[in-house]
Amino acid sequence: MEQNNDRRRPLRGGKAKTRTAPPHAASNEGRRAPSREPLATGAFAEMGIDHRINANIAAMGLTQPTPIQAQGIPAVVEGRDVLGLAQTGTGKTAAFGLPMLTRLIRFGKKPDPRTCRALILAPTRELATQIAAHIDSYAEGTPIRSFRVVGGASINVQVERMSRGVDVLIATPGRLMDLIERRAIDLSATTYLVLDEADQMLDIGFIHTLRKIARMLPKERQTLLFSATMPKLMSELADTYLTDPVKVAVNPPGKAADKIEQGVHFVTQGDKATLLAEYLAKHPGELSMVFGRTKHGCEKLSKLLEKWGFSVAAIHGNKSQGQRERALAAFRKGDTQVLVATDVAARGLDIPEVAHVYNYDLPNVPENYVHRIGRTARAGRDGRAVALCAPAELGELQAIERAMKSSIPVIGGEVPAAPPPSARGGQRGRGKPMMAGKPAAGGQKRPSRRPSRQPRSHQAKG
Repeated sequence: MEQNNDRRRPLRGGKAKTRTAPPHAASNEGRRAPSREPLATGAFAEMGIDHRINANIAAMGLTQPTPIQAQGIPAVVEGRDVLGLAQTGTGKTAAFGLPMLTRLIRFGKKPDPRTCRALILAPTRELATQIAAHIDSYAEGTPIRSFRVVGGASINVQVERMSRGVDVLIATPGRLMDLIERRAIDLSATTYLVLDEADQMLDIGFIHTLRKIARMLPKERQTLLFSATMPKLMSELADTYLTDPVKVAVNPPGKAADKIEQGVHFVTQGDKATLLAEYLAKHPGELSMVFGRTKHGCEKLSKLLEKWGFSVAAIHGNKSQGQRERALAAFRKGDTQVLVATDVAARGLDIPEVAHVYNYDLPNVPENYVHRIGRTARAGRDGRAVALCAPAELGELQAIERAMKSSIPVIGGEVPAAPPPSARGGQRGRGKPMMAGKPAAGGQKRPSRRPSRQPRSHQAKG
């Protein structure tokens, strides 16, 4: 009877008494897998990667380095600063994570309270979460402890966890500053710094925050900065953070992966949703990502597709952290086949099963097109990217093609007439999804917000 009574008395919320971290705490503490037999052979071991870490990545199928790993890892192992210029999907996380963990293992003692030995900054919650998952996988069976801090999660839980200190802290700049202001984090002992997707952090206004963080770090540290592009402001940031860096460049900016089959389909704005549904219906059971420009537009589009019978989830800035994590988890497992997202999901998300990317709205920053379509054709697979281009978005399309230095093949629709010289691509308000009743260039009204018909031959199972 006592045994039964014990089973009937869980803690509130159904948590077991032995649990030390709440769900979504993104900490690897308390869930270490048994150590694997160290692996002293292979390409990564020859570059100086710890044998325990080498065994972990071999079990993950990572045995041959990508170009950025082959060029960057030896420099990091030697303790040099690194400036990496590479697109997403090139293996950057392993390029900085494997050698950094190798060096951290040599400390041989626990970090002090409120400190972290290595700090990894990422621009979005999704990218920070994915980096944390990779770091945990690489470090299984080692003494390394990591923790992720992002907005949308309980700051009190994060304060409590940081009171014990961590080896690796993965953070978004905004939440990191919140914790620093609460005196929950001390960066005086941080000897390794990684800035991932640094250009995106600048794009979304984190330049002043990054400068503040730089002043709190020790001068004697190793810094690794990775970026997909190198604008003027990035050069200034690199000069602030890096000392005599080794420069590594792979996949020139603006170049899409070779295995992505691209196409543009010209369509009126009001018919975009119908056309998108017809494309989705052609590939039932395959994972597709759909990118829109605004939070409101993505939410409306996801609800419309769900009404038409598709299995849909949405990710954008108006979603809570829990909603975003559940949406991503369901998409990864294939419980939902369509993920509608803003550019918060354009970088870093590594879901190899994504077979199709649809640009429902063309981005007003040309480089974001390459990041978006880079969500497919990952892990050596093929992928397809289709851009749905309305007449008012012709300027954006031309800007994308100039940035890529190549034309996107036309796969449907009629090519609209070129816009007048005064109609410049990327103007505010152009290409937004399903905005009814507002006059476009030339005094013409956009088509109705809701398509007048459901898609032809629509199979709601996709």
